[in-house]
Amino acid sequence: MLHNDPVAALTPEVIGWRHHIHANPELGFNEHETARFVADRLRAFGLDEVHEGIGGTGVVGVLRSGSGRRAIGLRAELDALPVIEKTGLLYASKKEGVMHACGHDGHTSMLLGAAKLLSDTRAFDGTVYFIFQPAEENEGGSMRMIEDRVFARFPVEGVYAVHNWPGVPLGTIATRTGPMMAAVDNFELSFEGTGAHAAMPQLGDDPILAAGAFIQAVQRIVSRSVDPQASLVVSITQIHGGNVGNIVPGKVWLQGTCRFFEPALSDHCEKLIGDIAQGIASAHALTSTLAYRKGYPPVINTPEATVQAIQAAASVVGREQVKIEFSPSLGCEDFAYMVREAGGCYAWIGAGDVGPGEGLHGDRYIFNDEIVPIVLRYYLNLVEQVLPATPAETAT
Repeated sequence: MLHNDPVAALTPEVIGWRHHIHANPELGFNEHETARFVADRLRAFGLDEVHEGIGGTGVVGVLRSGSGRRAIGLRAELDALPVIEKTGLLYASKKEGVMHACGHDGHTSMLLGAAKLLSDTRAFDGTVYFIFQPAEENEGGSMRMIEDRVFARFPVEGVYAVHNWPGVPLGTIATRTGPMMAAVDNFELSFEGTGAHAAMPQLGDDPILAAGAFIQAVQRIVSRSVDPQASLVVSITQIHGGNVGNIVPGKVWLQGTCRFFEPALSDHCEKLIGDIAQGIASAHALTSTLAYRKGYPPVINTPEATVQAIQAAASVVGREQVKIEFSPSLGCEDFAYMVREAGGCYAWIGAGDVGPGEGLHGDRYIFNDEIVPIVLRYYLNLVEQVLPATPAETAT
């Protein structure tokens, strides 16, 4: 440990907070105890204001220093996942079927650590908003906070977030201007007709046969209807039909997703999925019903904020360990709503190698606590860089 290094001194406590949150996970919009834990600590750190209940269970801490009118936001997520934990950790989830399998426990704890350190030093000029959002996993908690006027009440010139990223080398920070994470749309589709005994299929229709034809045909959207250089993935993720071994069911239900960066592909996918489903249904004497829901937009990092993030990252891990040339992920993130609203930058923090079931959303996923001091230093450097204090303020 470096002499008088506040980051190194605080790191064990931050890890302790994470272990506590990990052992007590809560699903989206039900993060009541987690939000209370966060709010209590922000008040104990001496923040100027702490606001609760924003967008449901969201929390915003306000820290001011100097006389500057500029402000930035730092964001972390509160929610866990409906996953049965199989890590065997001493601090494993106490709630059966609920697990912090994505690292939000770490993100929340590291942002708390940054709030503590910045409150102690106040070596910046302006305002920092510490945004702890509910329900990142599928429920769109950041949009709920925006609808609750989070940026009208706490206006920022940019909002920043990080995510631990298994598979990226430890000690690496990756970010880029432009697309970082994909948009995602979800759809549900059913084929319905008349069931029949498996020995007498001529007496009914066969929606299973139609569903099989659809699963194959829908891939022509990717292979034959868009530019091969465009990023688009159409995946069927669920199929359900029938419950008796000798009966052809009267209905089959499918679910899937479309992921892309170009916003126009949303309408394109919706139309072609509907057209393909109707054509197959007609050919099989069935009816089809499509429910297509537009989901998270893509995470698009804005140029000025990304420059700031790269500089702050380089000051922590060295410029050679900051990766800016890489392919964006077709995973999605509802931070997209915040960066679309306020501008900002999303960065991946390398968490090292992982094995089967140990990656994000895996039941043996373990957050790498070695990244804690990296992220604490990144946040401190980012705030002090974007909101520089004058020499006189620094001296006091």
